[in-house]
Amino acid sequence: MQVPEVPSSDQIRFQAKCRTRWSDEDNQGVLNNAIYLTLLEESRYQYFHHLGQIGVHGYFTFVLGQTNIRYLAPGRGPADVLVDIITVRLGTRSFRQAYRVRDAANNTTWAEAVADMVIWDSEALSSAPMPDDFRTAIAEFEGL
Repeated sequence: MQVPEVPSSDQIRFQAKCRTRWSDEDNQGVLNNAIYLTLLEESRYQYFHHLGQIGVHGYFTFVLGQTNIRYLAPGRGPADVLVDIITVRLGTRSFRQAYRVRDAANNTTWAEAVADMVIWDSEALSSAPMPDDFRTAIAEFEGL
C-alpha cells in the first residue's frame, strides 16, 4: 500500500475546523472509518468556499475519483478536529489534494490522506476541462 504523500503542516496554508460527534464512534470506541471521508469532504467545502469556488447552489464542480487514507492514531468523538488541506497537483481535468486530520485539543495526527478529484460536467455525465477561473484561484492561493 502506498503511503499518502502529505507536506509538512508548515507548508499547508489552509486549515479547516470540524467537529466529530459521539455517535461517530464504532463499537471499538474510535471514529468509524467513514467519518474520515466526511471530515475530508467538509474540509474541501471550507477550502473552496474560502477560495470563492463553490458552484451554483453550493455544489462542488467536481467529483471524488480516489482517496487513500492512512490511519495513524484512533480518533474519538466528540472532539474538535483540525484538517490541514493543500492542493498539490493541478491537471487538465483533475487535481490532487493532501490532508492531515488532527485532534485540536492535543495536536495528535489521526490520519493523513490524498484525494484525486475530477472536474465533472453533470449534463454530459463525463469529466470536463478545468475552468480557467477555478485553476487560477487554486494556483494563486497555493503558489502552483
